[in-house]
Amino acid sequence: MDKIFIMDMGSQYSHLIARRVRELGIYSEIIPYNISISDLMFLNPKGIILSGGPSSVYEENSPKLEKSFYEYVKTQGIPVLGICYGLHLIIHQLGGKIDPNNKKEYGKTELDILEFDSLFYSLNKEEIVWMSHGDQISEIPAGFKTLARTKNCPIAAFGNEEFNIYGVQFHPEVVHTARGTIMLKNFIYNIVGAKKEWKLNSWIETNIESIKKEIGPNNRVILGLSGGVDSSVCAVLLHNAIGDRLHCIFVNNGLLRKNEDLEVQKQFKEKLNFKNFHYIDAERLFLERLKGVDDPEEKRKIIGHTFIEVFENKTLELETEHPSIKYLAQGTIYPDRVETATTSKNAAKIKSHHNLTLPENMKLKIIEPLKDLYKDEVRKIGKQLGIEAELIDRHPFPGPGLAVRCVGAIDKEKLNILREADLILLEEIRKAGIYNDLWQVFCVLLPVKTVGVMGDFRTYEYICAIRAVESKDVMTASFAKLDWDLLEKIGTRIINEVKGFNRVVYDISNKPPSTIEYE
Repeated sequence: MDKIFIMDMGSQYSHLIARRVRELGIYSEIIPYNISISDLMFLNPKGIILSGGPSSVYEENSPKLEKSFYEYVKTQGIPVLGICYGLHLIIHQLGGKIDPNNKKEYGKTELDILEFDSLFYSLNKEEIVWMSHGDQISEIPAGFKTLARTKNCPIAAFGNEEFNIYGVQFHPEVVHTARGTIMLKNFIYNIVGAKKEWKLNSWIETNIESIKKEIGPNNRVILGLSGGVDSSVCAVLLHNAIGDRLHCIFVNNGLLRKNEDLEVQKQFKEKLNFKNFHYIDAERLFLERLKGVDDPEEKRKIIGHTFIEVFENKTLELETEHPSIKYLAQGTIYPDRVETATTSKNAAKIKSHHNLTLPENMKLKIIEPLKDLYKDEVRKIGKQLGIEAELIDRHPFPGPGLAVRCVGAIDKEKLNILREADLILLEEIRKAGIYNDLWQVFCVLLPVKTVGVMGDFRTYEYICAIRAVESKDVMTASFAKLDWDLLEKIGTRIINEVKGFNRVVYDISNKPPSTIEYE
């Protein structure tokens, strides 16, 4: 199977590039920029994409490729596409010149295309692209020619057709580049010549057989089930492979949405007929340890370590009853695995990762059936497995739960207030028929009290913030322009029906600069 590898220079968009390639039917993976040539040869790439990144090529510790990289791709005939920093790096290492520019470009820009034979085949002379750079090319090496320009950037794309090395100053992978998909298609199909062989249709059958073979006929598996998309798909896939030899542990940490603990139990115990489903109510323990803690990172750590403690205790109990438990399954997906392994030391850290290493004394072999899939691919697999659309299409929910949507120190009263408001919000969004059009929609409890009037009485209660965003890749997100009448209805219901809120505000910030979640 043809493979395209994305060499990560620290870009927040590296996963987005990989997903775009997969959407075009070609298998892709992210690898570190400092991979050895021998390891790269072993991977046998059909094509290579160099990602963008936050560094400048003239900085001392900025990412650099091995000098032998260019000789390797030239002699092996492996096409290369550099994006933003990747473009700068090619020019810098092959003898061209990169300089900082006073006229920086950020956002949508008009691209003037000069050459249409390769990268820009079938496009218009002028296209809208997404720029994000301060440095730019001032001189290109011999053998390269300019393919496109913008008003402030005289060399916005270049190419060396003899060795199939190309570069673009903009980001074709983001939706803001109007016809970026066509540019990627031109590179992948026409320049690389990759075949569309990455298909999910036969994935389930192949992996069920692989799971059976790995686990064997007698061994058992433990899985920490959150009720989210990834762990649910992982559970059903494993259940199809080994049946009741799968033990699912569901921990109620007291930070779930209203009735979520009951819904998860009903889904797996009744509808999916999981015999070994183990429910643990640990709400009191979690809330005791979180009492008075307002730092978001500290909250995440406490929740993570407490979960591991509870999970480990139940696992040891089950191991005593069933000595044949030999495996620990995790719903890890590809972005989790790559981020945890730190693909590039140059990647900018946005927030700490919530995946934590389990204790060594558990001595279980790890199995991660979804480890090579992206979220959208996991959803497709889930639907093929027959999991209800309501579960598969649910919006992402953070690992620490409502703890990161209740800003500051939390307690049961605040969480209950937030649950009631969130329930109303989701009810109205679903009634309006727009739930599946949104990436996420949720309520946030702000630890600020304001004065209000209800009837003849003065109130002094919390502020509820509503967050609704649209996104295709979660790397960027725009606030949803919800209908004013809908917002008024939601706000009125929350204030009238939820004791604890007397004011509702709507968040109109985008990502970037804001994040989707508040903590």
